[in-house]
Amino acid sequence: MNISIQHLTRLAIAGFIAAIPLTACAQQDAPTGKPIEANPTSTVEAPMIEETAAIAEEAFIYGLPLVMNYAVMNEFCVDKDSGQYKAPFNEMHNEARVFTYKDTAVVTANSDTPYSMLWLDLRAEPMVISVPAVDKERYYSVQLVDGNTYIYGYIGTRATGTAPGNYLAVGPDWKGEKPAGIQKVFQSSTPFALTIFRTQLFNPDDMPNVVKVQSGYKAQPLSAFLKQPAPPAAPKIDFVPATTKGIKESFYEYLDAALEFVPETAENRAVRTRLATIGIGPGKTFHFKDLSLKHQAEVLRGMKAGSAKVDAFVANGGKNQNGWQVGGLAGGDKATFNGDWLKLAATAKAGIYANAPAEAMYPATRKDNSGDAIETSQHNYTLTFPAGKFPPVNSFWSVTMYDSKSQLLIENPLNRYLVNSPMLASMKTAEDGSLTLYIQKDSPGADKESNWLPAPNGTAYLVMRLYWPKSEAPSILPPGNGTWTPPGIVKVK
Repeated sequence: MNISIQHLTRLAIAGFIAAIPLTACAQQDAPTGKPIEANPTSTVEAPMIEETAAIAEEAFIYGLPLVMNYAVMNEFCVDKDSGQYKAPFNEMHNEARVFTYKDTAVVTANSDTPYSMLWLDLRAEPMVISVPAVDKERYYSVQLVDGNTYIYGYIGTRATGTAPGNYLAVGPDWKGEKPAGIQKVFQSSTPFALTIFRTQLFNPDDMPNVVKVQSGYKAQPLSAFLKQPAPPAAPKIDFVPATTKGIKESFYEYLDAALEFVPETAENRAVRTRLATIGIGPGKTFHFKDLSLKHQAEVLRGMKAGSAKVDAFVANGGKNQNGWQVGGLAGGDKATFNGDWLKLAATAKAGIYANAPAEAMYPATRKDNSGDAIETSQHNYTLTFPAGKFPPVNSFWSVTMYDSKSQLLIENPLNRYLVNSPMLASMKTAEDGSLTLYIQKDSPGADKESNWLPAPNGTAYLVMRLYWPKSEAPSILPPGNGTWTPPGIVKVK
């Protein structure tokens, strides 16, 4: 949601796979070179057993963002009993609050912009998204993300300004001219797509003003907007049930389900053809338990290798700047990723629905300035911004605390999950104008509590958010090569 909805799904896949005894699975060996049994609906040749692990690895990497998105979609707008349900397709849902530790469907969710969400079903006809006039001092953005987790457009302060407007979201097969009264057309690569509205909250007392802005966010079918008869409704779908917690046990089953709603294109045709050779794809059902033990071992080996590659990219995908990873993982459109499935998977795992760099940048770290893990169960830390060297943004910035293992917000006595620039007036600065944040699990004392960012009793993961980063120096742009770098986190005790 990163939700970085930046964005972002509880994922224990790596630990799950690592715990499986692959050697035990391989004890009852099928003859080397024996091909895996072809799916009866497949028209491609089944792979030899030695190819199975490589294809399973590729399936994991290509499929991870699709599966994560599919699970979030199920929890947010299909399963009313999920505990995370928001609203049905094509209906707006506004949150008159920020995210807290109780929100667990999306990892690395931000807690400084109340969300409005709209899951689009674009099968029957396009949908019109309308936004109100928004005060120029208040940042807002509308991010359009499809089932591939590609960003296919933006509306908002940076992208389209603060004037009211009507915008059209269309499905992958739509062809036509921009209708009258529509400012811009955005085309999704999938028939189901998520729209994420972020509205800046200045302080807790500002929430009624945010609610007023949210009330101006509207969605309606194009036929209703044009006052024309509606086309026939799209057929009802019985979605394969999925949960974010269930990904570890049901990855390939979820992938089969997700691929039903991700059209084949020139870009993904090759990988999907290879996946089909082990029974993965639309209309197929991958039954892991039905494979021979040898093939099970090879599939698990491939998953483990894919998971390791994703984790390595998450850890090292950016440029190390004072312990922060900068510039490696950010959302983008189809052209941004250009078939780089590993980068897309790592971006999803680090924070699904992360914004594009022009909209927001996300320096992130699990390490202090010495390269050691931030062990807040054992040590206290500080983060100091020198005077005049705050994150350079056109809008605002924040520093958010997460539990390192789960990447979720943590429960704490202040109900404070972040420090952001609108809070500066209530914080204490040094005589030289610098600002020091105290990063620790216990209060630093009443005199310093205004600057305290509560940490977990474990290991910490911190993410900066720079909304609408400045492009002129000093700047964090271009990603990883900007003239501004985040200061390091210092262990003090």
